[in-house]
Amino acid sequence: MNVAVDVTPLRLTRAGTARYVENLLARAKPARTVAFGGRGRASVLARELAWYPLALSAFKHADLLHCPTYYAPLRPRVPTVVTVHDLAVLRHPETFPQWTRTYVPHFVPSMIRAARRVIAVSEFTAGEVEELVGVPRERIRVVPNGVDAAFTPDGPRADGEYILAVGTLEPRKNLARTIDAAARVGVELRVAGESGWGGVEARGSHVTWLGHVEDDELARLYRGARCVVYPSLYEGFGIPVLEAMACGAPVVTSRGGATGEIAGGHAALVDPLDVESIAEGIRTATATGSDYARAFTWDETARKTVAVYEEAAG
Repeated sequence: MNVAVDVTPLRLTRAGTARYVENLLARAKPARTVAFGGRGRASVLARELAWYPLALSAFKHADLLHCPTYYAPLRPRVPTVVTVHDLAVLRHPETFPQWTRTYVPHFVPSMIRAARRVIAVSEFTAGEVEELVGVPRERIRVVPNGVDAAFTPDGPRADGEYILAVGTLEPRKNLARTIDAAARVGVELRVAGESGWGGVEARGSHVTWLGHVEDDELARLYRGARCVVYPSLYEGFGIPVLEAMACGAPVVTSRGGATGEIAGGHAALVDPLDVESIAEGIRTATATGSDYARAFTWDETARKTVAVYEEAAG
Protein backbone atom coordinates (compact mmCIF):
# COMPACT_ATOMS: atom_id res chain seq x y z
CA MET A 1 0.00 0.00 0.00
CA ASN A 2 1.24 3.48 -0.94
CA VAL A 3 1.01 5.41 2.36
CA ALA A 4 1.93 9.06 2.85
CA VAL A 5 2.65 10.51 6.31
CA ASP A 6 2.57 14.17 7.29
CA VAL A 7 5.91 14.87 9.01
CA THR A 8 5.30 18.57 9.66
CA PRO A 9 5.31 17.94 13.46
CA LEU A 10 9.03 17.15 13.25
CA ARG A 11 9.65 20.77 12.24
CA LEU A 12 7.82 22.05 15.31
CA THR A 13 8.69 19.95 18.35
CA ARG A 14 11.15 17.51 19.88
CA ALA A 15 8.72 16.34 22.54
CA GLY A 16 6.38 13.33 22.67
CA THR A 17 4.76 13.86 19.27
CA ALA A 18 8.19 13.89 17.61
CA ARG A 19 9.02 10.57 19.28
CA TYR A 20 5.83 9.13 17.90
CA VAL A 21 6.45 10.31 14.34
CA GLU A 22 10.12 9.31 14.23
CA ASN A 23 9.47 5.81 15.54
CA LEU A 24 6.54 5.31 13.20
CA LEU A 25 8.58 6.38 10.18
CA ALA A 26 11.39 3.99 11.10
CA ARG A 27 9.09 0.99 11.43
CA ALA A 28 6.01 1.50 9.24
CA LYS A 29 8.19 2.78 6.38
CA PRO A 30 5.65 4.87 4.44
CA ALA A 31 6.16 5.33 0.71
CA ARG A 32 6.36 9.10 0.99
CA THR A 33 6.18 12.00 3.41
CA VAL A 34 4.62 15.44 3.14
CA ALA A 35 5.31 18.59 5.15
CA PHE A 36 4.85 22.34 5.10
CA GLY A 37 6.44 25.36 6.78
CA GLY A 38 8.35 25.84 9.99
CA ARG A 39 7.93 27.34 13.45
CA GLY A 40 7.53 31.01 12.49
CA ARG A 41 4.28 32.92 12.79
CA ALA A 42 3.84 33.26 9.02
CA SER A 43 4.31 29.50 8.56
CA VAL A 44 1.79 28.73 11.31
CA LEU A 45 -0.86 30.93 9.70
CA ALA A 46 -0.25 29.59 6.19
CA ARG A 47 -0.24 26.00 7.39
CA GLU A 48 -3.34 26.17 9.56
CA LEU A 49 -5.45 28.46 7.37
CA ALA A 50 -4.51 27.09 3.95
CA TRP A 51 -2.24 24.04 3.81
CA TYR A 52 -4.10 21.68 6.12
CA PRO A 53 -7.72 22.58 5.33
CA LEU A 54 -7.27 23.28 1.60
CA ALA A 55 -4.01 22.14 0.00
CA LEU A 56 -3.79 18.84 1.86
CA SER A 57 -7.44 18.21 1.07
CA ALA A 58 -6.42 18.14 -2.61
CA PHE A 59 -3.62 15.61 -2.01
CA LYS A 60 -4.19 12.44 -4.03
CA HIS A 61 -0.72 10.94 -4.56
CA ALA A 62 -1.12 7.98 -2.21
CA ASP A 63 -3.54 5.21 -1.33
CA LEU A 64 -3.82 6.58 2.19
CA LEU A 65 -2.74 9.67 4.14
CA HIS A 66 -1.76 9.50 7.81
CA CYS A 67 -1.78 12.75 9.78
CA PRO A 68 0.01 11.93 13.06
CA THR A 69 -1.62 14.84 14.89
CA TYR A 70 -5.16 16.19 14.74
CA TYR A 71 -4.23 18.75 12.06
CA ALA A 72 -5.55 17.19 8.86
CA PRO A 73 -7.48 17.90 5.66
CA LEU A 74 -11.10 19.01 5.93
CA ARG A 75 -12.26 17.17 2.78
CA PRO A 76 -9.63 14.54 1.99
CA ARG A 77 -9.55 12.98 -1.48
CA VAL A 78 -7.86 9.81 -0.21
CA PRO A 79 -8.68 7.72 2.86
CA THR A 80 -7.18 9.46 5.88
CA VAL A 81 -6.08 8.30 9.32
CA VAL A 82 -5.64 10.89 12.07
CA THR A 83 -3.85 10.32 15.37
CA VAL A 84 -5.18 12.20 18.39
CA HIS A 85 -2.65 12.51 21.21
CA ASP A 86 -4.91 14.59 23.43
CA LEU A 87 -7.75 17.11 23.34
CA ALA A 88 -6.44 19.36 26.09
CA VAL A 89 -7.22 22.50 24.11
CA LEU A 90 -10.91 21.57 24.08
CA ARG A 91 -10.98 20.65 27.79
CA HIS A 92 -8.70 23.41 29.07
CA PRO A 93 -8.52 26.19 26.45
CA GLU A 94 -7.32 28.67 29.06
CA THR A 95 -3.95 26.87 29.22
CA PHE A 96 -3.14 27.54 25.54
CA PRO A 97 -2.10 30.63 23.54
CA GLN A 98 -4.95 32.70 22.14
CA TRP A 99 -4.46 31.62 18.52
CA THR A 100 -4.53 27.91 19.40
CA ARG A 101 -7.64 28.16 21.55
CA THR A 102 -9.37 30.13 18.78
CA TYR A 103 -8.32 28.01 15.80
CA VAL A 104 -8.58 24.48 17.14
CA PRO A 105 -12.26 24.46 18.22
CA HIS A 106 -13.31 25.92 14.85
CA PHE A 107 -11.35 23.59 12.56
CA VAL A 108 -9.93 20.53 14.28
CA PRO A 109 -13.16 18.70 15.22
CA SER A 110 -14.18 18.75 11.54
CA MET A 111 -10.71 17.54 10.53
CA ILE A 112 -10.92 14.60 12.93
CA ARG A 113 -14.46 13.71 11.84
CA ALA A 114 -13.36 13.72 8.18
CA ALA A 115 -10.87 10.89 8.81
CA ARG A 116 -11.90 7.36 7.94
CA ARG A 117 -10.20 6.08 11.10
CA VAL A 118 -8.97 7.86 14.22
CA ILE A 119 -6.07 6.51 16.27
CA ALA A 120 -6.21 7.42 19.96
CA VAL A 121 -3.12 6.81 22.09
CA SER A 122 -5.09 5.70 25.17
CA GLU A 123 -8.56 4.55 26.17
CA PHE A 124 -8.96 7.89 27.95
CA THR A 125 -8.26 9.79 24.72
CA ALA A 126 -10.60 7.52 22.76
CA GLY A 127 -13.37 8.53 25.16
CA GLU A 128 -12.49 12.20 24.71
CA VAL A 129 -12.64 11.89 20.91
CA GLU A 130 -16.05 10.28 21.15
CA GLU A 131 -17.42 12.80 23.66
CA LEU A 132 -15.86 16.07 22.54
CA VAL A 133 -15.64 15.55 18.77
CA GLY A 134 -18.52 13.19 18.15
CA VAL A 135 -16.63 10.44 16.34
CA PRO A 136 -18.44 7.09 16.73
CA ARG A 137 -16.46 4.63 18.86
CA GLU A 138 -16.42 2.08 16.02
CA ARG A 139 -14.19 4.43 13.98
CA ILE A 140 -11.64 4.86 16.79
CA ARG A 141 -8.70 2.51 17.36
CA VAL A 142 -6.54 2.65 20.50
CA VAL A 143 -2.82 2.31 19.72
CA PRO A 144 -0.55 3.13 22.68
CA ASN A 145 2.87 4.74 22.34
CA GLY A 146 6.09 2.85 22.98
CA VAL A 147 9.30 3.34 24.93
CA ASP A 148 12.58 4.11 23.17
CA ALA A 149 15.48 1.68 23.52
CA ALA A 150 17.58 4.21 25.46
CA PHE A 151 15.30 3.90 28.48
CA THR A 152 16.44 0.86 30.47
CA PRO A 153 17.49 0.36 34.12
CA ASP A 154 21.05 -0.45 33.05
CA GLY A 155 23.41 2.44 32.52
CA PRO A 156 24.88 5.50 34.23
CA ARG A 157 22.93 7.46 36.83
CA ALA A 158 23.00 11.18 37.50
CA ASP A 159 24.56 12.16 40.83
CA GLY A 160 22.81 13.88 43.70
CA GLU A 161 19.60 13.68 45.72
CA TYR A 162 16.86 15.08 43.50
CA ILE A 163 13.45 14.52 42.00
CA LEU A 164 12.84 15.00 38.29
CA ALA A 165 10.07 16.67 36.28
CA VAL A 166 9.96 16.19 32.50
CA GLY A 167 7.96 18.16 29.97
CA THR A 168 7.62 21.39 28.04
CA LEU A 169 7.13 24.39 30.32
CA GLU A 170 3.42 25.09 29.79
CA PRO A 171 0.46 25.49 32.14
CA ARG A 172 -1.06 22.02 32.12
CA LYS A 173 2.20 20.41 33.27
CA ASN A 174 1.42 21.83 36.73
CA LEU A 175 5.01 22.85 37.39
CA ALA A 176 4.24 25.48 40.04
CA ARG A 177 2.61 22.90 42.35
CA THR A 178 5.45 20.47 41.66
CA ILE A 179 7.95 23.14 42.72
CA ASP A 180 5.97 23.80 45.91
CA ALA A 181 5.71 20.08 46.68
CA ALA A 182 9.47 19.60 46.25
CA ALA A 183 10.05 22.48 48.67
CA ARG A 184 7.81 20.82 51.28
CA VAL A 185 9.78 17.60 50.99
CA GLY A 186 13.08 19.51 51.08
CA VAL A 187 14.62 18.07 47.93
CA GLU A 188 16.13 19.49 44.75
CA LEU A 189 13.84 19.53 41.72
CA ARG A 190 15.45 19.15 38.32
CA VAL A 191 13.30 20.09 35.33
CA ALA A 192 14.02 18.69 31.85
CA GLY A 193 12.01 20.36 29.11
CA GLU A 194 11.98 23.21 26.64
CA SER A 195 10.48 26.62 27.29
CA GLY A 196 6.86 26.75 26.20
CA TRP A 197 4.08 29.27 26.81
CA GLY A 198 1.84 30.72 29.46
CA GLY A 199 4.63 32.33 31.46
CA VAL A 200 5.64 29.03 33.11
CA GLU A 201 9.14 29.13 34.58
CA ALA A 202 11.28 26.63 36.46
CA ARG A 203 12.34 28.92 39.30
CA GLY A 204 13.23 28.49 42.95
CA SER A 205 16.29 28.14 45.15
CA HIS A 206 15.82 24.35 45.05
CA VAL A 207 15.07 24.18 41.28
CA THR A 208 17.47 23.45 38.42
CA TRP A 209 16.15 23.93 34.90
CA LEU A 210 18.05 21.76 32.41
CA GLY A 211 16.18 22.71 29.24
CA HIS A 212 16.00 20.13 26.47
CA VAL A 213 18.18 17.06 27.08
CA GLU A 214 18.95 14.24 24.67
CA ASP A 215 17.75 10.71 25.34
CA ASP A 216 20.98 9.33 26.84
CA GLU A 217 21.15 12.18 29.34
CA LEU A 218 17.42 11.92 30.07
CA ALA A 219 17.80 8.21 30.81
CA ARG A 220 20.70 9.03 33.16
CA LEU A 221 18.48 11.55 34.95
CA TYR A 222 15.61 9.06 35.23
CA ARG A 223 17.88 6.38 36.72
CA GLY A 224 19.38 8.70 39.32
CA ALA A 225 16.12 10.35 40.45
CA ARG A 226 14.55 9.68 43.82
CA CYS A 227 11.34 9.76 41.81
CA VAL A 228 9.89 11.31 38.65
CA VAL A 229 7.01 13.71 39.30
CA TYR A 230 4.41 14.12 36.55
CA PRO A 231 1.20 15.53 38.09
CA SER A 232 -0.13 16.97 34.84
CA LEU A 233 -3.56 18.56 34.81
CA TYR A 234 -4.38 16.82 31.52
CA GLU A 235 -2.62 14.34 29.25
CA GLY A 236 -3.66 12.07 26.43
CA PHE A 237 -0.91 9.57 27.26
CA GLY A 238 2.17 10.68 29.21
CA ILE A 239 5.30 9.16 27.64
CA PRO A 240 7.59 10.29 30.53
CA VAL A 241 5.61 8.03 32.88
CA LEU A 242 6.62 4.95 30.89
CA GLU A 243 10.17 6.17 30.19
CA ALA A 244 10.79 6.72 33.89
CA MET A 245 9.38 3.31 34.84
CA ALA A 246 11.43 1.62 32.12
CA CYS A 247 14.54 3.16 33.70
CA GLY A 248 13.57 1.82 37.13
CA ALA A 249 12.49 5.15 38.62
CA PRO A 250 9.52 5.54 40.98
CA VAL A 251 6.78 7.68 39.45
CA VAL A 252 4.31 10.18 40.90
CA THR A 253 1.46 11.12 38.58
CA SER A 254 -2.15 12.27 38.52
CA ARG A 255 -4.94 9.92 39.45
CA GLY A 256 -7.67 9.52 36.87
CA GLY A 257 -7.23 10.43 33.23
CA ALA A 258 -4.64 9.05 30.88
CA THR A 259 -1.55 9.01 33.10
CA GLY A 260 -3.33 6.97 35.74
CA GLU A 261 -4.40 4.54 33.02
CA ILE A 262 -0.93 4.30 31.48
CA ALA A 263 0.77 3.82 34.87
CA GLY A 264 -1.14 0.56 35.23
CA GLY A 265 -1.00 0.48 39.03
CA HIS A 266 2.76 1.09 39.18
CA ALA A 267 2.83 4.76 40.26
CA ALA A 268 1.92 6.85 43.28
CA LEU A 269 -1.33 8.49 42.13
CA VAL A 270 -2.04 11.96 43.51
CA ASP A 271 -4.49 14.84 43.32
CA PRO A 272 -2.72 17.25 40.93
CA LEU A 273 -4.54 20.24 42.47
CA ASP A 274 -3.28 19.47 46.01
CA VAL A 275 0.35 20.34 46.76
CA GLU A 276 0.39 18.18 49.89
CA SER A 277 -0.94 15.21 47.93
CA ILE A 278 1.93 15.62 45.44
CA ALA A 279 4.41 15.94 48.31
CA GLU A 280 3.09 12.77 49.93
CA GLY A 281 3.46 10.98 46.60
CA ILE A 282 7.10 12.06 46.49
CA ARG A 283 7.64 10.70 50.01
CA THR A 284 6.04 7.32 49.33
CA ALA A 285 6.68 6.48 45.65
CA THR A 286 8.38 3.15 44.97
CA ALA A 287 9.69 1.58 41.77
CA THR A 288 7.58 -1.37 40.60
CA GLY A 289 6.92 -0.80 36.90
CA SER A 290 10.12 -1.52 34.98
CA ASP A 291 9.03 -4.76 33.30
CA TYR A 292 5.52 -3.42 32.76
CA ALA A 293 6.78 -0.29 30.97
CA ARG A 294 9.18 -2.12 28.68
CA ALA A 295 6.25 -4.13 27.30
CA PHE A 296 5.19 -0.93 25.48
CA THR A 297 7.24 -1.13 22.29
CA TRP A 298 7.31 1.03 19.18
CA ASP A 299 7.36 -2.16 17.10
CA GLU A 300 3.91 -2.99 18.47
CA THR A 301 2.75 0.59 17.93
CA ALA A 302 3.81 0.37 14.28
CA ARG A 303 2.21 -3.05 13.80
CA LYS A 304 -1.13 -1.87 15.13
CA THR A 305 -0.90 1.36 13.11
CA VAL A 306 -0.32 -0.54 9.86
CA ALA A 307 -3.37 -2.65 10.70
CA VAL A 308 -5.38 0.57 10.97
CA TYR A 309 -4.04 1.65 7.56
CA GLU A 310 -5.22 -1.60 5.99
CA GLU A 311 -8.62 -1.27 7.60
CA ALA A 312 -9.04 2.38 6.53
CA ALA A 313 -7.96 1.71 2.94
CA GLY A 314 -10.09 -1.40 2.53
